[in-house]
Amino acid sequence: MGIDYLNWFAVFVAAVSSFILGGIWYSPWLFQRAWMEECGLTELDLKQSDVKKTFGGSFLLTLLASVMLGIVLGPEPQLGKSVLTGLIIGVCWVASSFGVSYLFEQRSRKLFLINGGYHVFQFITMGLVIGLIG
Repeated sequence: MGIDYLNWFAVFVAAVSSFILGGIWYSPWLFQRAWMEECGLTELDLKQSDVKKTFGGSFLLTLLASVMLGIVLGPEPQLGKSVLTGLIIGVCWVASSFGVSYLFEQRSRKLFLINGGYHVFQFITMGLVIGLIG
């Protein structure tokens, strides 16, 4: 199976929309404080991080996920199928995999819900965008 059928514009917009969702999800308006507390991070930790590495790397990984979702959805993806596929991938593959790791790492349920919830909505959003544009 080739990737010549991919709508690269849709895949790129899906990655950007997912990246924006992450910016909102982990912002002070939603879960930043709780996320920082559960991860043991401080404002100073965030300020001292390598912004180019963190955000650049995050966008490249999000773009990779979006490309792979586009491949899974195939040519001419239907909107309903795209959103449902995003939901299934987010819950059954990503969040459940986090859950296994979090159980062994003894991380909190709260952190699981924040991070797992983001990835569920991330894939739903990417599926929505690819289904609308693709």
